[in-house]
Amino acid sequence: MGETEKRIETHRIKCLSKVKMFLLALTCAYISKTLSGSYMNSMLTQVERQFNIPTSLVGFINGSFEIGNLLLIIFVSYFGTKLHRPIMIGVGCVVMGLGCFLISLPHFLMNRYEYESTVSVSSNLSSNSFLCMENGNQTSRPTQDPSECVKEVKSLMWVYVLVGNIIRGMGETPIMPLGISYIEDFAKSENSPLYIGFIETGAIIGPLIGLLLASFCANIYVDTGSVNTDALTITPTDTRWVGAWWFGFLICAGVNVLTAIPFFFLPKTLPKEGLEGNADIIKNDKEEKQRGEVKKEKNGITKDFLPFMKSLSCNPIYMLFILISVLQFNAFASMFSFMPKYLEQQYGKSTSDAIFLIGIYNLPPICIGYIAGGLIMKKFKITVKKAAHIGCWLSIIEYLLYFLCFLATCDNSPVAGITTSYAGIQQDLYMGNKVLDDCNRACNCPTKTWDPVCGDNDLSYMSACLAGCETSSGTGLNMVFQNCSCIRTSGNSSAVLGLCDKGHDCSMMLQYFLILSTISSFIYSLAAIPGYMVLLRCIKSEEKSLGVGLHAFCTRIFAGIPAPIYFGALVDSTCLHWGTLKCGKPGACRIYDSTNFRHIYLGLPAALRGLSFIPAFLILILLRKRHLPGENDPSGTELAVTKITEKEKECKDVQQNSKVLNDEEMKTKL
Repeated sequence: MGETEKRIETHRIKCLSKVKMFLLALTCAYISKTLSGSYMNSMLTQVERQFNIPTSLVGFINGSFEIGNLLLIIFVSYFGTKLHRPIMIGVGCVVMGLGCFLISLPHFLMNRYEYESTVSVSSNLSSNSFLCMENGNQTSRPTQDPSECVKEVKSLMWVYVLVGNIIRGMGETPIMPLGISYIEDFAKSENSPLYIGFIETGAIIGPLIGLLLASFCANIYVDTGSVNTDALTITPTDTRWVGAWWFGFLICAGVNVLTAIPFFFLPKTLPKEGLEGNADIIKNDKEEKQRGEVKKEKNGITKDFLPFMKSLSCNPIYMLFILISVLQFNAFASMFSFMPKYLEQQYGKSTSDAIFLIGIYNLPPICIGYIAGGLIMKKFKITVKKAAHIGCWLSIIEYLLYFLCFLATCDNSPVAGITTSYAGIQQDLYMGNKVLDDCNRACNCPTKTWDPVCGDNDLSYMSACLAGCETSSGTGLNMVFQNCSCIRTSGNSSAVLGLCDKGHDCSMMLQYFLILSTISSFIYSLAAIPGYMVLLRCIKSEEKSLGVGLHAFCTRIFAGIPAPIYFGALVDSTCLHWGTLKCGKPGACRIYDSTNFRHIYLGLPAALRGLSFIPAFLILILLRKRHLPGENDPSGTELAVTKITEKEKECKDVQQNSKVLNDEEMKTKL
């Protein structure tokens, strides 16, 4: 008897350690997949500049991840539970690594990056050919040489990024639905919210690492090591700057492959956590699974697919939750994808600084909120109805706080001929740019090339030539332009490379925006776990994997794919000046109307999130009228505990019956 108990205890410890090992491996997988995802989102502006493509196309590239996910999500969610789930997750991690490597490939196939500049274009000409030369020849216009135009085919290299992102999306598919369903199947029901909280925390640690990596790479010039960076005339704050975006993707590829290894050593199934010490229940579970396998072979694994789909479609709480998720995901996917660009254009930060600030101010409070949400669910034994109310009202509080971000604003950068007149007076931004003025009309300047300079009068100009500058001194970033006829100051009218700073007031507005963003992130993430538990508890246990997969499918097809595309197109509509390629074709946008950009960036998500509260209130009404599993039980675990209790009773009955029979046999023998 002692030997049997010892064997059962050893088995229990092994099973418990495997559940914890799977939890650790899945958390690492979440870290690696979100590391890649956050790095990709952070590098969108770098990809846009590298390939000189519009924001709408960048949005399509970003949405291609969801396309890859969409191709497999339903198949994996349903059929994955019939197969070896840990191995499928491991294969997915390897595929993600392959996708990341493919994304970085264009850097090794393309020529060096060339940014538009009046200075660099004329580097092989006389030293002052890019300055104001009255009645001089126009030497710095974009060339129309056909051989140069043929070289611009390299811009099609963005297709590698598109295909790589699709493959990355396909690899990510099994991680969430199969990982969550595995935890739900083999972990204690009351521990499930806490475990999911840890997993979601991993989904925050990954982006934090990804953003720090992106901040580091964005500050390194794309062709560092192959060009003389001291000769560059741009800095990371310049909209023509491209960081070493490819380097981070190589790191992401390696991390994804490494996280796949543990999954190939995990078992297909485990005993339910908490039942490992009961040999009778374990035996009963095994017999039940064997009967299920026989039934599956007899009926086929697809027979219950349509009934499950019908059951989920007829579940009003589940369908309303999907509608909420679609609206919310449309809002947040757009905001997070273009947040670095917003901080760049609104507050004049470099891509590197913007990414770093997002990582420091937003992700730690989200991480704390996820853990706190899971602990609260476990500690205070929150039922499904209470969880729905907590999630809804916390979201409303955060939503109202969000509107304060409209007050943290900065004015447009003053650029002569685009946002202001040459006298420094604000002008109508959409009446056509007036880049030529009496002070530079005779200079024969290129009117489309973006090579900004900042004058002594704190007014920026599109180029030194358009500022009317006649002489220059120094090289690289230390170049100074003098005798600028358009810069009307009492002293020596001079200018330096780059746009003028936005000033101290704008820096303070950035601090207010980041503080509001920190508080909002914490409150919203605190509501995330209770809300997610409503999704998990409103569907039957046998439909859980398919339900989670269908939820992911709908959010991707109705939000993940279209949101970055239409949001990018709206952002493009606020562009005030497009970059120019060698053959005169438009490239990436160089400066936006920050006021309209702000209205789109903050206003559209506010409208979408406002609409999402209508189905949220309907769910609260439905929950009041319906009895769900877990209504009177912590974290919605009543159904699971009931099943366990029934199994224990059956085993006890069997034991009692066998004992009675044994007693009767003994009496008969006596």
